[in-house]
Amino acid sequence: MMKCQKCNKTATFHITELTKGKPEELHLCEDHARQYLTTQSDEEPAVTPSLAGVLAHQLAVGQTAEELARLDQRSCPVCGITFYEFRNQGRLGCPYDYVCFMAELEPLIVNIHGETDHVGKISARYPEGTEHRTQLVRLRREMKEAIDEEDYELASKLRDEIRKIEEPPKKK
Repeated sequence: MMKCQKCNKTATFHITELTKGKPEELHLCEDHARQYLTTQSDEEPAVTPSLAGVLAHQLAVGQTAEELARLDQRSCPVCGITFYEFRNQGRLGCPYDYVCFMAELEPLIVNIHGETDHVGKISARYPEGTEHRTQLVRLRREMKEAIDEEDYELASKLRDEIRKIEEPPKKK
């Protein structure tokens, strides 16, 4: 575990600030993160909330290290990624993660993009593909869990479902 840059406590907040176009990483305990974010949000204009301001607000409403640890353990029922893995990697595991972690992601998405609705391109090759891919990820995870639990009957049924989705329909 990382230590706070200001003291010897465990760093529970990992903040990346862009300073003159260069990323600066901060690893802080809850107390120092609260102090840092409070001073940062006071210095910035109130027109658009910064990531620091959003995090400071979360701290202000009482998000303790214990609550953050609980949130970090939450995982997506489809792909199995935990919120902790997302925070460390910066990547989600599947499209369903946006639903699973909506409350935590929405303020960040609004802060970064200014919108929460997708207004970009959709794949012309696979316009319906996202749902199929999500279903395949879920089925593969369930099949792996069934194998781990030695429930081979369920695993074979799931394997057959996966094959039906992956194989194109046969022409008559």
